[in-house]
Amino acid sequence: MKVVLFDTEQSYQNLLPLSYTRPVGAFRVGIVTIREKWEHFLPGEYSFYPKGYLRDKFPLLCGEDEEALFIAGDKLPDKAMALEASQLRPGDALRDSGGVWAYRGRLRDFESLSPDAGRESANDSRRISYVFDIFRMNAGEIVSDYTWLTRDRTGIAPDPSDVIIGDARPANGISALFIEPGAVVEGAVLNLKDGPIYIGAGAHVMEGACLRGPLAVCDDAKIRMGAKIYGGSTFGPYCKVGGEIDNTVMFGFSNKAHDGYLGNAVIGEWCNIGAGTNSSNLKNDYSKIRIWNYASQRFMRTDLQFCGLIMGDHSKAGINCMFNTATVVGVGVNFHGAGFPRQFIPSFQNGSPEAGFSDISIDTFMQVASRVMGRRGLELTDTDRRIFEHIHQSASRFK
Repeated sequence: MKVVLFDTEQSYQNLLPLSYTRPVGAFRVGIVTIREKWEHFLPGEYSFYPKGYLRDKFPLLCGEDEEALFIAGDKLPDKAMALEASQLRPGDALRDSGGVWAYRGRLRDFESLSPDAGRESANDSRRISYVFDIFRMNAGEIVSDYTWLTRDRTGIAPDPSDVIIGDARPANGISALFIEPGAVVEGAVLNLKDGPIYIGAGAHVMEGACLRGPLAVCDDAKIRMGAKIYGGSTFGPYCKVGGEIDNTVMFGFSNKAHDGYLGNAVIGEWCNIGAGTNSSNLKNDYSKIRIWNYASQRFMRTDLQFCGLIMGDHSKAGINCMFNTATVVGVGVNFHGAGFPRQFIPSFQNGSPEAGFSDISIDTFMQVASRVMGRRGLELTDTDRRIFEHIHQSASRFK
């Protein structure tokens, strides 16, 4: 079966700046991406149907007249949901309070589908509707992913120098600690009482690091010496993390390697947060938090008491920077200097609270991005360049 994870205009807008550079189905929530979850629960040949400017990088693998199963990319699957979607007949659709989330048929028919088409689904939940839903739902998704990722598998034993708090022995066939072959975990404190800890292949947890589950340290990520990592956090491939981090998701290839606090946050790819930088996740008066929303172009209520930094791809913060509660930083931002910036920094801005901000030219951005990716042996392709040119042009309306 060909399965297409689609984005709606609503999901794209509400999940900016993270959706600027990837389909929603490519978001990492829990241990793996949304696509990888669906591939587990509903095997098939998967592709994406995102915004038009992203389709060269994420091509659709079915023709207009070819039957496929279309599934909303912001929907987090489980076994019951996958079964319900798999039983659709041609021309049938399933909807929840967010609109159609599953449809079986041809692309041309899907594109003309009404948002209220189909029948009410038995699964009216588990959508990533806003950026803060990523960290809000992350702990539960780590536990869910861990269950099927590690079932009937055996990881390597922890090093004798590690301190294990809680019971790592298998319960119902599933251990609370799984270390993939090739990972190095030495001299660390691993607390399993509140949830499992997953350590990916090639990951390195250095001595003195204190980790609490539920936690995911993905392939080739590094936890620096003395780090304090609280539950509900996910560090994607090749991330480097240190300092104090709580309930934070880093998609991949991003660094917060030094001291400083980051909590209830979502960080995209190729970001860097400098030494001593701190991000608030709680207002002094303990009131509910408002956050910038691209769709409405204003600050929206969240009904959350805790919400920290949201940072788009290729953005950076210098040393000893400060971010207010629920600050949203776009793509390609370079923030530095003392003082708090406003709680929304549009894409491709360079500056500080004292000196103000100025535009970053697309050529300057490309040079830096190419240099940063080259350090990992990766290339900024022509397709990537076209994507960033599009974002650069569209970002001007938010200044």
